[in-house]
Amino acid sequence: MSADVGTVARGSLGSEPRQGRGTVRTVSEYAPAIVVFVGGIVAWELIVSTLGLRAFILPKPSAIVAALADNWSSGRFGLLASWQATTIEAVGGLVIGTLAAIATAFLAARWATARNALIPLGVAAGAIPIIAFAPLMNNWFGALSPLSKMMMAAVLVFFPIMVNVTRGLIAAEPAALELMRSYAASEWTVLRKVRVPTALPFFFTALKVATTLSLIGAIVGEYFGGSSLVLGRIIVQASSALRFDVTWAAVLLAALTGIMFYFAVVVLERIFIPWHASLRAEEA
Repeated sequence: MSADVGTVARGSLGSEPRQGRGTVRTVSEYAPAIVVFVGGIVAWELIVSTLGLRAFILPKPSAIVAALADNWSSGRFGLLASWQATTIEAVGGLVIGTLAAIATAFLAARWATARNALIPLGVAAGAIPIIAFAPLMNNWFGALSPLSKMMMAAVLVFFPIMVNVTRGLIAAEPAALELMRSYAASEWTVLRKVRVPTALPFFFTALKVATTLSLIGAIVGEYFGGSSLVLGRIIVQASSALRFDVTWAAVLLAALTGIMFYFAVVVLERIFIPWHASLRAEEA
């Protein structure tokens, strides 16, 4: 009984330093980025004020934040409604591109003939400049339809996810596959127990890249027509009206949205693959 109490006491006492080390390590990892970010904003403000740069060259960060506040839910540009519309387009494109890429990857991993045929097509799709797709998508799905922008985003999302998931599915350890076959496991069981867990780290790595690409695809698609209340059109219209503070405010919104997408994938990664070596190394 006393030994058990001593063990629990040592465990509880030992957990506090470990948690403290984890907190210190987290702060030490993010502190340099925070310092550089804050220092860059301060330097930006001081340089623009000192040199007297005109707003069309580079507006002050304070002017950008003021334009964001003035046009958030009201005003001429309506940044909130534009941000919501662009976010929906980016998320829709991300979902469409991800589902299509995963389906293609499963086919490519299952049959070598399909892999030899589909991967070159994916490479070709990824190599075409995204601007070349915009007129085609507007013609096929309608310039005013959000679906045309979603498909633009889906094209950008498709290639990295398809290639990475295919690589993950065929990267299963031969020893693990041999063990499953020795137990007469079905192909479905091998896929569920071995191949999919092996592919998940590859998938989340690709998804981190794809989230930002979906936003780029949606905004680039908006440059070529569509509703006026989207970030891409706001950037074009504000630049034409010489409201560069609003242009930078829209760019800031897009950047913050991309960061939010990225961290959402990081959270999902920690939920679904907490056993992965990279995550265990971070917690050690």
